[in-house]
Amino acid sequence: MSAHCQLTGARPGFGNSISHSHRRTSRRFDPNIQRKRYWLPSEGRYVRLMLSAKAIKTVDAIGVEAAVARIRARGVKV
Repeated sequence: MSAHCQLTGARPGFGNSISHSHRRTSRRFDPNIQRKRYWLPSEGRYVRLMLSAKAIKTVDAIGVEAAVARIRARGVKV
């Protein structure tokens, strides 16, 4: 499962873990990606989306039809 959001495009960030002795090692900050299934009334089918927690709230606010339109506008196949 790749760690990026289909709606917002959120991807992992990279940085350093810093130990008590101040040694730095590479680390990765992954977005909170969830796999969610929505009913798409216009097509009469379910769509399965990989969304961040923030994007799930966005879908609740704008509706699944508008969210799928935004995803398709980004060039992602749904």
